[in-house]
Amino acid sequence: MITFSARAHRRAGLILAAALLVSMGAVTAHSAPPATRADCLPGSAPESGLQGDVPAADRDSGRSRDGFHCNMRLLGAARGHGGGITSVTFEHCAYVGTVLPGSLAGPDPGVQVLDVRDPAAPVHTATLTEPAMLAGTWESLKVNKARKLLVGAGVPFLTGAGLLSVYDISDCAHPRLLNPGTGTDLSMPLPITAHEGGFSPDGRTYWSSGTAPGLLSAVDLTDPANPRVVWQGLPGLSMHGIGVSPDGNRLYLANNLGGMKILDISALQRRDPAPQVPELADMTWSDGWATQHAVPVTYGGVPHVFAVDEAGSGGVKIIDVSDDRRPRITGTIKLEINLPEHQDSLLASAAGGSAFSYDAHYCAADRPADPTALACGWTSSGVRVFDVRDPGNVTEIGYFNPPARTGENLALSNSPHALASIIGLPILSAPSVAQAILRGEFDAGQALSARTGMVVSGDLSTDWCFSPPEWRGNQLWTTCADNGFLALELSPQVYTPPADQNSTTGS
Repeated sequence: MITFSARAHRRAGLILAAALLVSMGAVTAHSAPPATRADCLPGSAPESGLQGDVPAADRDSGRSRDGFHCNMRLLGAARGHGGGITSVTFEHCAYVGTVLPGSLAGPDPGVQVLDVRDPAAPVHTATLTEPAMLAGTWESLKVNKARKLLVGAGVPFLTGAGLLSVYDISDCAHPRLLNPGTGTDLSMPLPITAHEGGFSPDGRTYWSSGTAPGLLSAVDLTDPANPRVVWQGLPGLSMHGIGVSPDGNRLYLANNLGGMKILDISALQRRDPAPQVPELADMTWSDGWATQHAVPVTYGGVPHVFAVDEAGSGGVKIIDVSDDRRPRITGTIKLEINLPEHQDSLLASAAGGSAFSYDAHYCAADRPADPTALACGWTSSGVRVFDVRDPGNVTEIGYFNPPARTGENLALSNSPHALASIIGLPILSAPSVAQAILRGEFDAGQALSARTGMVVSGDLSTDWCFSPPEWRGNQLWTTCADNGFLALELSPQVYTPPADQNSTTGS
């Protein structure tokens, strides 16, 4: 039975949480229906509540320690000390990103290189220990398939500067450093800021994006041994990740405040002297913020992007960019827990789980032309996979939410979730919760749970899945913050890989 004092304590916690959230301010959100639920095959262990939610009862009972899965199964894993923020794969290898200070801890600090030829038994083959790798790679670790290059920038916390290392991954299990000087030698910093990053398709340009300020740098890698900045600009107050059109002429730049800019980078692609980078469009939206990155694709030859919101229940926007001066949103992919009317349930379950709740973070399409499926790391909702053959009628076909590693904080030095667990309140859901309150769609009673008072000292009752799940036939290779590297398999009953499958994150 709930005593009056316990109930009063939780209600006080809820009032404090709501006050903190509303104080951050918000404007009216756009409504969008959720993706159709997956029809789970026998052998699944489906979610018990709303699509994407891990209810407070499942967290507190320990049920979330078993994980949840629908039409997907785990083939193999390499947990290590956690999976950093984002990681990347190439051929039969995976590169596990780092987060400071965990990147310096443990017996083998640095970016872990895994040989995944046998997905059931990944093998650690090398560790990258250049300064950028030890400083924390955040969301900068990227691969260019065409030139077989791996790049990572040093980001100690939110924004870094000066560090960038380039590797030849022709032998993917044993990367070879190409630039021992500029960007790697601490006495020879590269004049960039870093948080996010990504390649132009031909691999000659690496784009390094800072968040505070939103400085964008174009790093020429024509000679990977001598990276040099060929253009810099300040497109906005705080910019985030990117996507680049297949011809290398358009850059889709995520706005941390919620939106996307389209930049004409054709002069840089041609390597014109004194190149100009005009802004063609500036989109903003209110249902979602900390827009993460964009995945350029085409439908019937018409250019589109999947634009992913990292916070505020924005989900994934489907945007027609055929007129790059007048782009338009044609659809949105969300889970039930992302809807305005369920933000009270979100607060009830996510309280105590730290800063992030149930938001998309990084996605990968299974091919750039007429994609058939999109796989996304969806933070506490795990890895989610959608049928996107018809962008006007998106259906979820499977998910894998890995086992929570509750109580294992000290063993997870390279997990941003474990490091952030001192925070209990899901502060990055502030705008969506505030919007629901202002719209009269927030039920304070529904938002109450046994977790309501956990404003500080959060737990690990779910994992945080940040990395793009990259396609390998019916397999998806990814990392989650607490569980490290995961090789997953999607049931052939719900997904048939296209003959020209080519996993793409847009950068």
